[in-house]
Amino acid sequence: MRCPFCGNVDTQVKDSRPAEDHAAIRRRRFCPSCGGRFTTYERVQLRDLVVIKSSGRREEFDRDKLERSIRIALQKRPVEPERVDQMISGIVRRLESLGDTDIPSSKIGEIVMESLARIDTVAYVRFASVYMNFQAVGDFDRFMSELRPNPASK
Repeated sequence: MRCPFCGNVDTQVKDSRPAEDHAAIRRRRFCPSCGGRFTTYERVQLRDLVVIKSSGRREEFDRDKLERSIRIALQKRPVEPERVDQMISGIVRRLESLGDTDIPSSKIGEIVMESLARIDTVAYVRFASVYMNFQAVGDFDRFMSELRPNPASK
């Protein structure tokens, strides 16, 4: 593993332990050249996934990009980091188990929204506002009215 500080390719593993509910291995590494310490994660990758954007453009699936968008939606929300890691690993496993390497971005968005709805409603609405490209307050109103139970149906 290349040192992110000096570029040396001869780094040493100092500690390894399971992470993300045993879905990954966390390794603490040391660079003998510059003395830098850093952490890497090793995960099983079943398939090389390709995301098909709505424009038709193809892009390699990026777990880090998925994680960033989910963490932005969950920013300042009372959700344990371990639960977020488990959710992200679950989403990736679900995508890999779809049976196809080409996955529409809309399918990824649906799975993320479904997962967020189960753990935090505010994060779900935050993510939906970007995913569904809300342009005005009326867009929020329509979306929120779909979330609220209809009092007339009781």
